[in-house]
Amino acid sequence: MSAPPDLDDGGIGPIGAPGQGSARRIEPVHDDAPPTHPEAGRLRMPAEWERHDATWLAWPHHEPDWPGKLAPIPWVYAEIVRALHRYERVEILCHDEGVQEAAAQALWAHGVSPDGFRLHVTPNDRVWVRDSGPTGVLRADGSVAWCNWAFTAWAKYENYARDLEVGKVFAGVSGLPRLEPPRPDRPDQRLVLEGGGIEVNGQGLLLVTEEWLLSDVQVRNPGMTRDDYERAFRDWLGVRQTIWLGEGCVGDDTHGHVDDIARFVAPDTVVLAYEEDPADENHRRMADNLRRLQLAGGRHQAIRVVKLPFPRAVEMHGERLPASYANFYVANGVVLVPTFNDRNDRVALNTLAELMPAHDVVGIHAVDLVWGLGTLHCLTQQQPAATTRPR
Repeated sequence: MSAPPDLDDGGIGPIGAPGQGSARRIEPVHDDAPPTHPEAGRLRMPAEWERHDATWLAWPHHEPDWPGKLAPIPWVYAEIVRALHRYERVEILCHDEGVQEAAAQALWAHGVSPDGFRLHVTPNDRVWVRDSGPTGVLRADGSVAWCNWAFTAWAKYENYARDLEVGKVFAGVSGLPRLEPPRPDRPDQRLVLEGGGIEVNGQGLLLVTEEWLLSDVQVRNPGMTRDDYERAFRDWLGVRQTIWLGEGCVGDDTHGHVDDIARFVAPDTVVLAYEEDPADENHRRMADNLRRLQLAGGRHQAIRVVKLPFPRAVEMHGERLPASYANFYVANGVVLVPTFNDRNDRVALNTLAELMPAHDVVGIHAVDLVWGLGTLHCLTQQQPAATTRPR
């Protein structure tokens, strides 16, 4: 293997070349002009299995996200990029030049081709771009835009000023327009949402949880009602039916993100993380969610529900962590699935392989990763590809 590229001597190519490994400093964005808003109701969030132009992630650097255990995390990230870059380009945010250099070294060590990723130096607080980053949507003419939701660090943490700029960086690097949806009940305020809380089939169905948006804990948009949220989903994501599940999984510090429990794998098929042991708190929660999905399927479009097991409880320092196979990520031709050194790893991988036969299914060891309270879906964000057919 040749030596890794030197980031200071031009060893990595120019930023503008698609598919070419490259590094770039992102200058601070001073953009106070009001963003462009399209006509509400003319957008559609595509399903995750629809074509991507790229996957975005942020290289790990914030030790408090993995207290006492940051050291192995960059190697897990390198393995994620190694698995992804064969299928689509990976855009990587690096907090500073030191993080950029560390990322380049780790990716080189893992044999990742420089043609498959680009490094962008831009300050960020945490790596969870599924939530801090924007959501890609298709406009009526088939072009792509970013819905840049307001972000408040899950209404839990105070240090998120840098993450507020992530949406602008996505838009600037990709050259795609940035939309900033307002609250439907208070148009002078931006709508707070997180990508890990929304799951669509690309054909008008959306899964969310009441725990995330309708409880009085970690409140994102004080005063917003169920009807307000459904209106926002209709206007900005092209949703015709919202299916409200109950609670998320035990250990989820986002307070109810759906991407740890229920995911579409086809327009009419949902995989639901399900705990069979009645003594486990996840059993009660997921039994309720199963009932809700079955009722929704009976009232509207038929929905097939396939159970996905949980691994045995993963704990660290006595804390139950949100270990779930449902936090998989679907890219072009591949599904990355978190694994936990558990007998159910094989069951989860085989189940998803059967449900998505056009995709390779790759397990990524996530026992260390989940100490940060998230895994593969939480740390990735897809950039949809434009379509040629108007919608």
